[in-house]
Amino acid sequence: MTETIAIAADHGGYDLKCALLSELQALGLGVIDLGTNSRDSVDYPDFADAVARAVEDGRARWGLLICGTGIGMSMAANRHRGVRAALVHDGLTARLARQHNDANVLVLGGRILGPELAKDCVKIFFATPFEGGRHARRVAKFSPAKAQA
Repeated sequence: MTETIAIAADHGGYDLKCALLSELQALGLGVIDLGTNSRDSVDYPDFADAVARAVEDGRARWGLLICGTGIGMSMAANRHRGVRAALVHDGLTARLARQHNDANVLVLGGRILGPELAKDCVKIFFATPFEGGRHARRVAKFSPAKAQA
């Protein structure tokens, strides 16, 4: 079964999004492209919310968000229950976001990273398993406790 990734960018991340689409497909991921589809100015929270909802409701196992710096997208996505969006800047932060934090949404800065570094981040992020162990206890604290019946 192919794992699915929902991807979106604002105008500041559009070019990098386009550069990464073939990389995602080469990794064997099914891609749901939620926009934007041009360099025209848009509001990044709308796109972060679309990807976060796709992860929340199970349409996608993973998310990838790209804005100018990645900061706004990560802030907006992390408002959603069950979303662990990680802004990464290199292979090390991509690896640790998965290993230690079980991140399920990768966030990149389209004006910060070049396409080759971004491709490395994508490859490392999706190839790295969650380590569990002591990290599982910590990650479990991200989600609010379920109400008792």
